[in-house]
Amino acid sequence: MLRTPNSGRRPMRYLVLIALFFLMVSVGLSLQPSELITRWKRPTISGWIALTLVTFVVPPAIALILAWIFRLDYGETVGLFLLGVSPGAPLMTRNLGKSGYDIHLAASYQIWAALMIPIMLPLLVAAAARFGGRALWISPLVLLWQIVLKQLLPLGLGMLVAWFFPAFAERNRPLAGRIGNILFILALVLILYALGAELKHLTLFLPLAAILLAVSSVAIVLVVDIRDEAMRKTFAICNTNRNAGLALLLSAQYVGARDSAPTLVYYALFAPVVMLIYSRIVSKPTETSAIA
Repeated sequence: MLRTPNSGRRPMRYLVLIALFFLMVSVGLSLQPSELITRWKRPTISGWIALTLVTFVVPPAIALILAWIFRLDYGETVGLFLLGVSPGAPLMTRNLGKSGYDIHLAASYQIWAALMIPIMLPLLVAAAARFGGRALWISPLVLLWQIVLKQLLPLGLGMLVAWFFPAFAERNRPLAGRIGNILFILALVLILYALGAELKHLTLFLPLAAILLAVSSVAIVLVVDIRDEAMRKTFAICNTNRNAGLALLLSAQYVGARDSAPTLVYYALFAPVVMLIYSRIVSKPTETSAIA
């Protein structure tokens, strides 16, 4: 089993929280409330329903299928499944904006996903646990508190600063994003160091499963009938950018799978690569328009 001492995990947890704070503030510094509200109105009701399926229902199903195909153990399977039910991470997606990625649309998706997590995640986890012969319930209030404290409050702080001090926000937004990304990468390096030689004993199927989950998260958005090109590109990237931090918290404290960390680290490493490759592909000029 892969475990790290509590004294080693605590600094890494704080580092991830600080990185998340800077990233959420950076996103907030980029937003205008009027533009954010406008983006909320773009998807239709049927579009939001379809997006709920491809965001919350299909990814965990794919995760369980991949775990079965590659014969992953309990901790690895839990990590992959919790990634499937934990969307809405802000990490590093802002750097992909040159290929039609809409920061306001992405923020509207992230807020929507964050508010849906206390509803969808307990139901999906309980259903999966019941299927496996266990009884497990995660309190929606616990999830809501985590979402408000770690995502919505820093995001709101950034938006307030942008509203009252627009010049300051414009000048310091890139710096906040860079600090957040550097701290997040540093946290990943420290986690890999803490896991150490034990990673060598893991099967190569685990990183492959993480990569396939990321690729699937892009693909399932592309098959949905989204006619708005910017919306399709943005949601595909957002759907791939899943919340490894929330998955780690749930796996350790509520599901009892403390050895799921390698799965989450692999996904956090490879998902940005998948998003970058996708953004490069869709940014290439084509002779005919892909907009329906």
